[in-house]
Amino acid sequence: MSPARAKPRSAATSPDGGEEIATLRIELNGSEPLIWRQVEVPTALTLKGLHDVIQAAMGWFDYHLWGFTIGKQRFGPPAGDDSWGAGPIGNALKVRLRDVRGPKTTRIDYLYDFGDGWEHRLTISRVRPGEPDIAYPRYVGGEQVAPPEDCGGIYGFYDRLEALADPKHPDHEEVAEWL
Repeated sequence: MSPARAKPRSAATSPDGGEEIATLRIELNGSEPLIWRQVEVPTALTLKGLHDVIQAAMGWFDYHLWGFTIGKQRFGPPAGDDSWGAGPIGNALKVRLRDVRGPKTTRIDYLYDFGDGWEHRLTISRVRPGEPDIAYPRYVGGEQVAPPEDCGGIYGFYDRLEALADPKHPDHEEVAEWL
């Protein structure tokens, strides 16, 4: 393998010495039909790295605040402040997925854009050795186009889709141009 294609070594390895990976399902709460993505990620990935993967999978640009809730613990950017108004949060740069996942399936809540309130349910499952010739994280599948940022949350998104679908809607042209 050439140096340009060499993968970084990870502290999370499988028994055979390869990289440990997990399947991550991302579901956008309140979407109908369900907007979802499935990716495979290294368990050595930090929660900040997981945030970056979610942003890429949804086609977003990381313009807004974000955070994870796992059980009663909250994690977010290393701002050092109380961004959520409910006490301190853990630094997502210092916590790895392997540190917060359970023995089988783990559920994580992810909130992006505290104004629009994009709530997601993440399900981590199927932890296993990674394949040596595969680069991770890896997009596996999904359904439905994700909403654009700054459209007013899930209800604003559906309002805009309704206006887009109806040429007689007073906001049709504006929404068509915006989208």
